Amino acid sequence: MRTSVLGTTGAGDLFQLLRDGRPRTRAELAALTGLARSTIGLRLDSLTELGLVGPVADAVSTGGRPPSRVALRPSSRVVLAADLGASHAHVAITDLMGQELTSHREKLEIGLGPEHVLGWMVEHADELLERLGKTRSDVIAAGIGLPGPVEFSTGRPVNPPIMPGWDAFDVPGWVRQHIDIPVFVDNDVNIMALGERQHSWPNAEHLFFLKVATGIGSGIISGGQLQRGAQGIAGDIGHIPVARGAGIACRCGNTGCLEAIASGPAIAAGLRREGHDVDGGADVIELVRQGDIDAVRAVRQAGRDIGEVLTTCVSLINPSVIAIGGSMAQAGEHLIAGVREVVYSRSMPLATEHLTIAQSRAGENSAILGASMLAIHYALSPSGLDTLAAAY
Repeated sequence: MRTSVLGTTGAGDLFQLLRDGRPRTRAELAALTGLARSTIGLRLDSLTELGLVGPVADAVSTGGRPPSRVALRPSSRVVLAADLGASHAHVAITDLMGQELTSHREKLEIGLGPEHVLGWMVEHADELLERLGKTRSDVIAAGIGLPGPVEFSTGRPVNPPIMPGWDAFDVPGWVRQHIDIPVFVDNDVNIMALGERQHSWPNAEHLFFLKVATGIGSGIISGGQLQRGAQGIAGDIGHIPVARGAGIACRCGNTGCLEAIASGPAIAAGLRREGHDVDGGADVIELVRQGDIDAVRAVRQAGRDIGEVLTTCVSLINPSVIAIGGSMAQAGEHLIAGVREVVYSRSMPLATEHLTIAQSRAGENSAILGASMLAIHYALSPSGLDTLAAAY
């Protein structure tokens, strides 16, 4: 049996049954776990002392005194969530169910360096906590998303192409110097996948999240679990070569990459060559909204190019949902139509019979929700609760 600070077999293990927020009686918990009601009582006492669970309105009585119920107290502690993008920053405080309580968002260049950007995050986190009448001691953990490869075990970025000064920087260590809490860091697409599933597809065991923006990447959920791969770069599909990209240079140093022809900047570059005054992906989207034929054609072709790579992904992973997010997803059905055209025509019928390809439903909130869920998942795990109890 697992020995923990909270006791043998662990109140933390019992707590996992209560994380969904559903009230349960001690008899129900005993039936679910096979533990004696006296043991259940001791475990609940430990969790109550931490403030994580508490009594709720009495259950319906079948005769005699109504049985009391206990449930997670979502507002007992809070989580710090941050989505730090290439040119934007979003920080939020959420409850233990991932519900956003308050947030702040502004334009901020990731290239300003880790101490500047993380300092901004801590400063605004303090402001948000004060707004809620909370302090740093109320924060149970932090989840942070970054726009580059991250070694998840250490939370350090690894050779991030658009993040000068961030390579191997100890993000969790720096944050803990200011707020002494567990800190979890992942790349932005992985946390977007977590947020999209939590918000929109909670029953999807196999989900593929595609981000199309300045770069192209994906987050893979298989068997209900986020798949990071051996070094944490699973889903880096932007640098897979595609036929139409032959000979076109990519910022990674290779040629022919999907990102070199289908990302926001790549689409904009193609339109500039045709005489359009566009600077980046945002201008492309505006042209699409205005009904510009060249822009619509370019975006749909980008969708086809992306579909070429996704067809292989469908064969390998067999997802039930492909959710498309990132700034270029704002081009709407034109991008997605191109993706569907190729994926549905080239994939095996069995793989696409029940496959949904859709625009992200969580939208720009997917990353901040995913960052929150990343922190909550680890902070409220049995080992995470042990850490909390030891510091209590």
